[in-house]
Amino acid sequence: MNNPTDLRYAASHEWIRLEGDIATVGISDHAQEELTDVVFVELPALGRTVDAGDPTAVVESVKAASDIYAPIGGEVVEVNPAVEADPSLVNTAPYGAGWIFKLRVKNAAEISSLMDAAAYTAHIS
Repeated sequence: MNNPTDLRYAASHEWIRLEGDIATVGISDHAQEELTDVVFVELPALGRTVDAGDPTAVVESVKAASDIYAPIGGEVVEVNPAVEADPSLVNTAPYGAGWIFKLRVKNAAEISSLMDAAAYTAHIS
């Protein structure tokens, strides 16, 4: 299982990469494997304010539709139009081109409540 060590992970299988006050969010390699072929991504509205745990986006696969939750609180400042045009990027590049949205972080201390790669790997094992 591919779980990059520079990311933090939520129990609900979202990952977060913090760069300054901007957090990039996607779903883990494990989550995309469980979903199988992603066929649709519903992106959040720009400017939307979310709290940690809020359903923020939706990913639909041939198996099911799944909410994507905000791992930490903030304001949606960017969405990834590439995954809207080609949802399979969530499967083929979950930690790269398959990211889903970016947040301007409200409280960076919230990131400490998320798992590091080792803890997330144990969580999914």
